[in-house]
Amino acid sequence: MAKVESLYGTTPAEIFESGLENVGDITAVAATVLWRDGRVTAGWSNVDPANLARMILMLDEEQRRKTLRPLADQT
Repeated sequence: MAKVESLYGTTPAEIFESGLENVGDITAVAATVLWRDGRVTAGWSNVDPANLARMILMLDEEQRRKTLRPLADQT
């Protein structure tokens, strides 16, 4: 049985940095999404690494826009 660890408080960058350091040991990717309405969905995927990388980059870009936009508005 797989060991499940809590990553609460861990940034996506930290999670994926660890993944990059241990990429040879990864057989699938599990994801959990917390929606605004409080629902949580979870699952795993054996998505190919190129598509996973694109998804991560898109999510990272969206987070940067949300984070940096309020900072730019303050100046």
